[in-house]
Amino acid sequence: MSLDIDRHAHLVSSIQRWDPRFKIASLMLLILSIALVHSIVLVGAGLVVAAGLLLLSKIPLSFVFQGLKWIVLFLLPFFIILPLTYPAETSAHFLGMPFAEEGLRLAVLIVLKALAIVLIAYVIFGSSRFDINLIALQHLKCPAVVVQIMLFTYRFIFLFLSEMRRMDLAMKARGFVKKADLYTLKVMGGFVGTLLIRSFERTERIYKAMLSKGYQGEFHTLVKFNAAAKDFVKATIIAAIAVALFGMDMTGMLIQAEQGWI
Repeated sequence: MSLDIDRHAHLVSSIQRWDPRFKIASLMLLILSIALVHSIVLVGAGLVVAAGLLLLSKIPLSFVFQGLKWIVLFLLPFFIILPLTYPAETSAHFLGMPFAEEGLRLAVLIVLKALAIVLIAYVIFGSSRFDINLIALQHLKCPAVVVQIMLFTYRFIFLFLSEMRRMDLAMKARGFVKKADLYTLKVMGGFVGTLLIRSFERTERIYKAMLSKGYQGEFHTLVKFNAAAKDFVKATIIAAIAVALFGMDMTGMLIQAEQGWI
């Protein structure tokens, strides 16, 4: 999965031009609504909405699929595990094991929800620079500590990978070849230990440099947001979709409950 999820934030579309504060708030509401829905049909509708937003953002589908394939590989076992282990009435048998249709339904529901949420996450974090999204979160009253932890973590992932590649190149330059033997395990153990120590020392140097430049635990920025009426309209449409999905799901559950009670 590509770590630089915002590599296509420079593209021009109605999603990229959307004020990040309104975009994050409304799409997070949509994510919450999809996560709470119990109907496969409504979750499928949410997935369609997520796919539509992704197309509007003009983020290349090849980039999305590059990360989505790992999510799909992680989700596929649900189609095997849940139908065979779900505690419900057995409708059939598979390889001598009880097969529950309710378990299969639950697996489909989980997979559809996960895909919809991941696509919306791509829309949120792929249509704006990561640091701008975090600044928008701060404007939305997200705790400053959480925002800074997310920003530093994202930044240090790349530093960590860069240091790892540099050390690996140095090992190869000295003639080290990875093999399936005990010696390779010992060398890789030392590699990991050295990498952690170097990373810790680097974080200390960076922190001292930040203190020398006046860092006092606050996140200062020159970025300013200018919301327009169209930003509010977009957020209202997404919020209305989220409320509609949740409302229809609750209505359907109430009807089913009444029919069962009768």
